[in-house]
Amino acid sequence: MKLITLRINDDDNIKIDEVSEERSSTIKIGDQEFKLILTTKATKAIAKRYGGLEKLGDKLMKTENFELALDEIIWLITLLANQSILIHNINNKNNKKELLTEEEVEVLTTPFDLANYKNAIMASMMKGTKREVVSEDSKN
Repeated sequence: MKLITLRINDDDNIKIDEVSEERSSTIKIGDQEFKLILTTKATKAIAKRYGGLEKLGDKLMKTENFELALDEIIWLITLLANQSILIHNINNKNNKKELLTEEEVEVLTTPFDLANYKNAIMASMMKGTKREVVSEDSKN
């Protein structure tokens, strides 16, 4: 399996596999890059919190309280960004990285950053749920 290295800084790298690379979108939090990946684990967490992926958009768009909307976006970014770290930790048991916390996301970002992450969140979710359909000619 080919590993892709995600550079955090000069001393730290997160390595994820090639399949994860194809399913991810990159964002920058502070001076570090993170891959947003929709894994089965993340999908289960989203389903538990919102009742399913299809209800996530409704929740984010219909939240009238600005603080609650920010909390939901921060939770989602933290969840999706941590998937690349979890993949790295599975593949590098002797070089584990600490998970990103919601507090770190809050402190290292601005509301403008969070708004810009929307496209990366949507892209990672689209890539994570992507289905490849192959049709065959019927022999009738």
